[in-house]
Amino acid sequence: MENQQEGPVRRESGSKRRVRSRPVLLASVAGCAVLGGVLVLLPREPPAAPVPPSPGALALAAVGSGVPASLPGLAELVDEREKAVRTRPGDATSWAVLGAAYTERGRRLADPAYYPRAEKALRMSLKVRPQRNTRALAGLAALSNARRDFRAARRWGEAALKLEPRRWTTYPLLIDAYTGLGEHKAAKRTLDRLTELRSGPAVLARAAAVYRDRGWREDAAAALADAAAGARAPAERAAYLERAGQLAWERGDFDVALRHFREAVRLDPDQRAAQAGQGRVLAALGRTTEALHAYRAALAKQPCPRYALELGELYESLGMPEAARVQYGLLRERVRRAAAGGADEELVLGRFEADHGDPTAAVRRLRAQWKRQPGTDVADALGWALYRAGEPGEALRFALRATHPERGGGVRDALSMYHLGAIERELERYGAARRHLAEALRINPHFSPLHAQAAREASQALGEPPDVEVPEMDGH
Repeated sequence: MENQQEGPVRRESGSKRRVRSRPVLLASVAGCAVLGGVLVLLPREPPAAPVPPSPGALALAAVGSGVPASLPGLAELVDEREKAVRTRPGDATSWAVLGAAYTERGRRLADPAYYPRAEKALRMSLKVRPQRNTRALAGLAALSNARRDFRAARRWGEAALKLEPRRWTTYPLLIDAYTGLGEHKAAKRTLDRLTELRSGPAVLARAAAVYRDRGWREDAAAALADAAAGARAPAERAAYLERAGQLAWERGDFDVALRHFREAVRLDPDQRAAQAGQGRVLAALGRTTEALHAYRAALAKQPCPRYALELGELYESLGMPEAARVQYGLLRERVRRAAAGGADEELVLGRFEADHGDPTAAVRRLRAQWKRQPGTDVADALGWALYRAGEPGEALRFALRATHPERGGGVRDALSMYHLGAIERELERYGAARRHLAEALRINPHFSPLHAQAAREASQALGEPPDVEVPEMDGH
């Protein structure tokens, strides 16, 4: 048998076995003690440092969480997912991630050519997985927001939310859509639900945008400071600092704004919105050479129509009309390219036409825009276009809408207050005009290289309020 041992076996009592084994055990313990002492004396190998995640992995995490991603990371993520869908065309998740990466890359580069590719990838994801594909629905909502098609963004976002009500990343998309449509109460309700589900930097940044729209500037600044402090990746922190800089700019705090913009660019050299922000602040400080350089650097890598308009107006204020016309031509070209990619830049084109082109055409464009997305920015732009086209009576209705706290005009930024004051002056409402022009200059005395000077001149022309005697009461 397998268990049998060959040859005779000598049996010993248990006590003898225990006694005989003790020296061996003691020797083993002693050996271990000596070896342990030797090991203690030997230098220890330092623990291996964890391998940092690749830019593509960081971008994947960012896209999945709805936070800003770096351009190198997005490029790596796009390349990786393009390869994935070529080898696995039935992978609905990879198609959805690819679509989201295309959207974010197009937004960061101000290149709407990425948007049709994003839509194709996201719709392919839905085709592969038509049921319960929340990721693809949310991706289409993000794409619609990037294209400024806020009605579509609301539709896709609400469909995604219906499938997964506790998926927190859908709520910021809906907040953007509601804000673009002027549905500020819905935006606030959605934010309240979001903060019940989630906390952290991305939620704080979204809350700051809602606070800013309601005129709660201090709360917005505090939320952005906390978001930037808690951000994990440099690109994410840079994006929150850029928003903090914009908030500081709006309230005329130029030193703080410039500091935030510069730190954002240091953290993420591709943060072109912060570079344009530097141009805005430097122009206000009279450092025009630096301002021009900052704007040109931003436009070279992110040819955003808004930056072209701002740079053109800066050139115009410096008495350089030819250089201004070059920027205005770039603006028109970028708006055409945006339309080819399904993106809507009619708002910035309407603003341009009102001041530098055909105000009647601006009214026509912005009326159509108002029907599509009746948000606060469109109300302000349409009111100003109507004023420039010689219709101050109707203009006042939209200007009041844009600055009404209960209708989303809680921001009361310097430009919209200037527009309101100028319209009131045209209508001979001198008291209100004087008050609102003064408010515009108090909020930010250098809010525009062209319009700030016009606001000062209009305010000076109105002069001080008339010194009217108060009638005496007749004893009652």
